[in-house]
Order: sequence, then C-alpha cells, then structure tokens
Amino acid sequence: MFRNILVSVDGSPHSKRALAEAIDLAVASRARLTILTAIPKPPGWICTPMTACASEQLAIDYERESTRILEDAVDTVPDEVPVTKILTHEPIRDALLHQAESGCYDLLVMGSRGRGGLTASLLGSVSHHVLNHCKLPVLIVHEHAERATAPSASRRTPATASRRGEIAISPS
Repeated sequence: MFRNILVSVDGSPHSKRALAEAIDLAVASRARLTILTAIPKPPGWICTPMTACASEQLAIDYERESTRILEDAVDTVPDEVPVTKILTHEPIRDALLHQAESGCYDLLVMGSRGRGGLTASLLGSVSHHVLNHCKLPVLIVHEHAERATAPSASRRTPATASRRGEIAISPS
C-alpha cells in the first residue's frame, strides 16, 4: 500500500501515462498524490546581449507552459485523491531527487521515452538518472507509439503491462 506518491509530469505522452498510473495507484490505495514539474531554462547559447529580449520572453513562455502542464495534470486527478502541486525552477533531475529525499514518499512515478542505454547516456535521461540515484522505489512508465494516438483504447492494468515490458520498477 502506498500512502504518498510523487509523480513527475512534463506534458509528454509518457508522462501523461505515468500520471494515469499514479492516479490509479492513489485511488486504489487511498494515497496522497504530489505532482511535480520543472520550468526549463532557456539554452545558454541564446543568452547573449543581442538576444536578451528573446531570452527573457522565452523564460516567460517556459514558465507559462509549465504552469499550464501542471494545472492540466491536477485537473485529471479525481476529487477523492488529495493532491499537492509543485512547480520548480530547479533542473528536473535535482528537483525530483531533492523532493524524494525531503518528502515522506512511498513511490516515485515517472515516464520514460524508452531510450536504450547508449542513447540515454549520450543524450541524457532523467529516468535513468533518478533510477540510479533515488532511494525510493521508482515506477518507470513507457508510452508506446500505438497508444500515444489513442491512450484510452487499450489501457492495461499495471500487472498486465509489466509482463509486456511497459513498466519498470526499481528495487527499493
């Protein structure tokens, strides 16, 4: 039984599926849900004296979009599930690990694109980083292309999905 679940969202199909799984777990175990999203920083190359105005506007747009993603995620949570929302300026890797260490969470749920080890090491993977550094149990949820277009058409239970290789849980 889970009592306090932390879930990371970014508006992507795999994070939406992770949120759906976290909601299902929260409803089944009458748990509290904390939804976290991070505001990305504009890339460093855009922050020059000539592009300062564009950089400021991009930062405002990033914050507005992140706020919308967080509000949309909170709106999907049923009324019977207590929910806390966290919007942070920290990089998502740091924010998740900081929150996992400081909160009283039983589980961290997050989506993953499903990049392989080599691609993830070259391009970076938040889920790989968190999985390797977090002391909490971590539920990694993948969104596959065939369901990205129709997520409710073939929804599976966590037990069925794990047999199909769609969900990975870290050891605690």
